[in-house]
Amino acid sequence: MSVKIGIIGGSGLSDPDLLKNGAEQEVDTPFGKPSDSLKTGEIAGVPCVLLARHGRSHATMPTNVNFRANIWALKMVGCTHLLVTTACGSLQENIHPGEIVVLDQFIDRTQKRIQTFHDGSENAPPGICHMPMAEPFCPRTSQLLYDCAKELSIGCHKGGTMLTIEGPRFSSKAESKLFHSWGAHCINMTTVPEVVLAKEAGLCYASMALVTDYDSWRDNTESVNVQNVMKTFKLNASNALKVLMKAIPLIGQQDWSETIKANQDMVKSNTMLPHSY
Repeated sequence: MSVKIGIIGGSGLSDPDLLKNGAEQEVDTPFGKPSDSLKTGEIAGVPCVLLARHGRSHATMPTNVNFRANIWALKMVGCTHLLVTTACGSLQENIHPGEIVVLDQFIDRTQKRIQTFHDGSENAPPGICHMPMAEPFCPRTSQLLYDCAKELSIGCHKGGTMLTIEGPRFSSKAESKLFHSWGAHCINMTTVPEVVLAKEAGLCYASMALVTDYDSWRDNTESVNVQNVMKTFKLNASNALKVLMKAIPLIGQQDWSETIKANQDMVKSNTMLPHSY
């Protein structure tokens, strides 16, 4: 089975020369328009699609990102994989700004986001999907990203729990200390519901969390602010791009048929159609 890779990110992934044979594609979905037009093309001969999560001008705040339209659009144009980047704060001493965490778990602290395509609305797919979420991220794709980062000698952690808050504000010191005490590794505003929807869509989803700061839990460190985040993010984005450019050809060379079928079977077996029970 051929693969097609969707890439969701922001700064550092908007270079118009990143894709060969690049083209713009406007799409619409049952859930509205995605955050921006899709940029289609190839990286090392592998079909790829770029999507700016917050729009190319970063005009959409986290709560208002149309996560369902984003994931649906990428699925609709044939993506089998999603490789994403997300800026985050570190909640643990051993995870330093400038490093990457390849995520394997999340804690959801959002409040206003729909986390399923099967919401009973007019254009939604039928039934109710009770998607298992014990393993939210694709282990195989995540391992490949981690291996590539290590081969490139980029500071990277294998596995980590992302705590996603609603935003757009950062956490209070009391909240940050609480999240630190829970043992979560990173904190951001976008992993949920993106990873949930990707799993419900049957996609191989892997995320590189780009650590920019220590949030607010450390007493002797300046608390997170936009200026400090952006300084570190430029370095992180450059490293993440190197990992993607190394990983994408490897993904394209492998046989993903069984993995993709297992994802699709999981969606089907956990979707309860009307009168099916």
